[in-house]
Amino acid sequence: MNFFKVFFTTASVVICSQLFSQTVVEKVPQPTVNKSVTDTTVTIPSEFDESLDEIVHNWYLQNATLGNCSKDTGFITYPDEVYIQRMQKLPYVMEMPYNSIVRSLIEVFAKRHHQVEYMLGIGETYYFPIFEAALSKYNVPLELKYLPVIESALNARAISKAGAGGLWQFMVSTGRIYGLEVNSLVDERCDPIKSSDAAARYLRDLYNIYQDWHLVIAAYNCGPGNVAKAMRHAGGGKRDYWQIYPYLPRETRGYVPIFIAANYIMNYYKFHNMCPAQPTVTVATDTMMVDRRINLQQVADVLDLSIEELRFLNPQYRQDIVPGNIKPYPLVLPFNQITAYIDNKDSIAAYRAAELVPQRARVEPLHGSPAATGSGEVTYHKVRSGDTLGAIAARYHVTVTQIKKWNGLRNSMIRAGQRLKIYRK
Repeated sequence: MNFFKVFFTTASVVICSQLFSQTVVEKVPQPTVNKSVTDTTVTIPSEFDESLDEIVHNWYLQNATLGNCSKDTGFITYPDEVYIQRMQKLPYVMEMPYNSIVRSLIEVFAKRHHQVEYMLGIGETYYFPIFEAALSKYNVPLELKYLPVIESALNARAISKAGAGGLWQFMVSTGRIYGLEVNSLVDERCDPIKSSDAAARYLRDLYNIYQDWHLVIAAYNCGPGNVAKAMRHAGGGKRDYWQIYPYLPRETRGYVPIFIAANYIMNYYKFHNMCPAQPTVTVATDTMMVDRRINLQQVADVLDLSIEELRFLNPQYRQDIVPGNIKPYPLVLPFNQITAYIDNKDSIAAYRAAELVPQRARVEPLHGSPAATGSGEVTYHKVRSGDTLGAIAARYHVTVTQIKKWNGLRNSMIRAGQRLKIYRK
C-alpha cells in the first residue's frame, strides 16, 4: 500500500531544484552545499505543487487574512550551520538530521510563501490540535502532526489518483482495517477526528515493528513490504533509514527529507518572513449526533449557514447526506448554532425533504394513461420564482417523474410563469 502516491507518484515528476521556476530575491547569499550528499534522483511531482495551490480555495482560508509579515515575499536562505542548529533545538523524539536534500526541500517550502502561511493558519487554529490529541492518546511523537502537511496539504477531501483519501491519505483497504467506514455516502478517511485516531494507531503499530520512526514513515509511504525489501538488499541487518536509503523506491527517498523540511518550516517560518493566516470566521465547534436522514443543504438553509462552511466542518459526507436513519452520525456545527439546531431539527428534516433526501421505501409503477393515476381531474400549477419540481410534486402528492411525463419535460429545469399540468387524485 502506497499512501504517498497522492503526491509522490512516478508520473510527470521533476527534480526538486527545477520545480519552482519563478524569480526570487535572495536576501542572504546562499552557501555552497556539500555535493557529496546530493541525490539528484529525489523528485517532487506536480501533484504536490498543485495541492499547495489548491489550499487557497479552501472555504476556511478564503475567510482568512494574511498578516503584515507576508508582505515581504523575498526568498531567504541561511548557511547550513544555521539550519543544523535550529533543527537540533527542536524538542523532538525523532531525529531531524540535515543534508543538502533536506536543504533543497526547505527551499521548496520557503518559495511557496503564501501557501505555507495558509497551511499554518488552518493547521494551528483547527487541524493540529486534533492531530496532537490523537497522537498523544497512543504515545506517538507529536512532530508527526506535520505528516498530513506533505500527505494532503491539509485538504481533508483530498483524493489521490491511486485512491488514497483524506488528511492522512489512507487507502480504502487500510482505512477499513483501522475501523474507518467508506461507502457511497460516508468516507471516514476524510473525517479529521476519526482518521487521525486511525493514523495514530497505524503509526504506533508500525513502530512496534521497526523501532525506528524514520523507517515508520518510510513504510507509511511505500508500504512495509518495500521497506523490508530495502533492508534485505542493504544487508547486515541494517535498520536505519539512511543506510537503506539507496534501496528504497525513488519517491520514498524523498519522503523522510521532505518530512524533515516540513518540520523545519512549520517551526521556523518567522525567519522566512512568514506568519499564519488569520481566520475571520469562528473556529469554535460542537458535535450533534443525528438520528435521521438529512442533507447539509437543509441545515444550511434553515439555520442560514454557508453550505461551504458545513462541508468544511463535515468533509466525510460525500454527497452532503448524513444517513442518520441507519445509525447515529456526527454533525459538526459552529458552537453558536447548536441550540438553533436542537430547536429546529424537525423543521430541518422536513425542509425540501422530497427533493434533498429522497428515499422512497416502495414505488408502484405507472400503468395506463397518465390520467389513470387519479380521478382524471386536471389542474394547472403556475410556477413561481423559487419553485422546484420536488416541492411541486410534494404539494400535489405526485412524483417528479409523473410531472415530467405529463408535461413532456426532458429535465428538471422549470421557469417562473410556466404552467404545469397536474393530474390530481
